[in-house]
Amino acid sequence: MKSTELLITIFLFAGIWASHAAAEPSGPGNFTSDQFSKSGICSNCHGSSFGEWSGSMHSNADSDFFYQAMLQEYGRAAEAQGLPPEFCSRCHTPIGMVSAEIPPLDGSHLSEVSKEGVQCDFCHSVAESEGIGNAPYVLEPGDVKWGNRADAVSPSHGIEAHEFYNESGYCGMCHNINHPVNNLTLAATYTEWEESPYAEEGVTCQACHMTPGIVGFEENPGKAASTGPKREHVYTHYFVGANAFVTDVMGEGRHEKRAIEYLQHAAELKVTAPDSAEPGDNVEVEVGVTNTGAGHKIPTGVTEDREMWLELTVEDSEGRELYHSGALDSEGKIDSGATVYHTIFADSEGKPTAKAWEAESILSDNRISPKESVVEKYSFIMPENASNPISTKAVLHYRSAAQEHIDELFGKGAYNVPVIDMAAYPEEKKSSTPGFGIIGAGIALFLGSTLRRLKR
Repeated sequence: MKSTELLITIFLFAGIWASHAAAEPSGPGNFTSDQFSKSGICSNCHGSSFGEWSGSMHSNADSDFFYQAMLQEYGRAAEAQGLPPEFCSRCHTPIGMVSAEIPPLDGSHLSEVSKEGVQCDFCHSVAESEGIGNAPYVLEPGDVKWGNRADAVSPSHGIEAHEFYNESGYCGMCHNINHPVNNLTLAATYTEWEESPYAEEGVTCQACHMTPGIVGFEENPGKAASTGPKREHVYTHYFVGANAFVTDVMGEGRHEKRAIEYLQHAAELKVTAPDSAEPGDNVEVEVGVTNTGAGHKIPTGVTEDREMWLELTVEDSEGRELYHSGALDSEGKIDSGATVYHTIFADSEGKPTAKAWEAESILSDNRISPKESVVEKYSFIMPENASNPISTKAVLHYRSAAQEHIDELFGKGAYNVPVIDMAAYPEEKKSSTPGFGIIGAGIALFLGSTLRRLKR
């Protein structure tokens, strides 16, 4: 081989190797935290987006007290069982993780920018992803910021456009979680969406969680930057989910309110029950629960902690209680006979565990998929002294964690986990926030046309 050909071959091989190396997920020690800008700097031009993000669960991803309590438990288990200590931090403080400021997990080595959780410069330094789940992001921090607009111009930094920023796969990097050792699925919000009718219709995560509407695309005209042009649509940065517990405790009222609105527009109930019965009759009641508004299962996320349950109350004409299921006792526990929608993991001995790192298998998962319904059946014997007509009320409740678990972590009385009424039958008046429940082919077409206009 001639020397010129050899040099070309070496250069080509080096280029291929460098390209492959660049595509590897960013890991601990790849960067230093001073390569990333604090979000306050971004607010100089992106004030609206910064204001929406500030106080969100993304901004509090590392400072969330509930997460921190669980993280310290995980840290002790990781040390004892040889689990990767940075596993949770890869999503909750990504800059701290890639800057090798984690471990230790107590945050004592975290820089100020790393404490900002899922923040502006991290998100807009993601150049690509190596897949779904467990945060396989590839970062390129620096003067160039990544986004979804090919025509954007900034006086402060360069801009690279990537269609990836319009895709649900971007969210799927962190919103699918597999066990770091046995690969058991611990959370699968992205996969739940991917297998849903919404994915088929082209309704993305961003269409629901980055627009003003409540789980439904709603156009948001305005400016993405103070120096930029007026646009037909600008994505919002609230990133609202269902967490009205942490947002409440941390004083983030705007985000708490929006979380409650999302919850109250996610499901509908339908009750089939007789309005009268004779003493001694077996009275049968059916409650249908439909996931009408979430593009993933309800509940979703870390569903070993989440609780969604039905409360059914039947009374006679005098207000005497004939049947009751789903009540809370004085300590906040749901009665044992209630229908609770969640995931139950089992440890290596097959025993239920709420500690995801101990999970070896799934004992049960009765959550409700997008646009699907389940029917729960109840029955009781009509008492002798009951009077007709019979009235039946069903309520679908939600809370971010079991009160018992919070009491174990922080002590009794430290925090009361709010119970949110998601839906009721007979139906109660809901929030008047527009945009929810109009999801369908029409919105998919509208969203698609809007995105095409944004690209032009």
